[in-house]
Amino acid sequence: MFGKLGSMMSLLGNSGKIKEEFEKFNSQLGTIVAEGTAGGGYVTAKVNGRMEVVSVKIGPEAMADREMLEDLVAVAVNQAVTKAREQVAAASAKMAESIGLPPGMLGGGLPGLS
Repeated sequence: MFGKLGSMMSLLGNSGKIKEEFEKFNSQLGTIVAEGTAGGGYVTAKVNGRMEVVSVKIGPEAMADREMLEDLVAVAVNQAVTKAREQVAAASAKMAESIGLPPGMLGGGLPGLS
């Protein structure tokens, strides 16, 4: 218990490094890109680390059935978001380690992204 408290106290004296690491992490979020596919490749979606949809590609075969297309888009986007969250969690764990936070201190990711 006191070991974690000591780690937290030492971090308070190093706010410059913490700010620098958070800024670096935030800029890295835009470079993370995860891809999800559905319908055997009929629909492909890409999402970045900020959970923004970067692109959606729809194959001509999927255009024949509107309801199926809507479902495939939702599946592909959700799959891409899940993968992006996993990548963000890994990047946030690495960032936390670099500033000296104990493993798991950020709960596998930043608030609102897990």
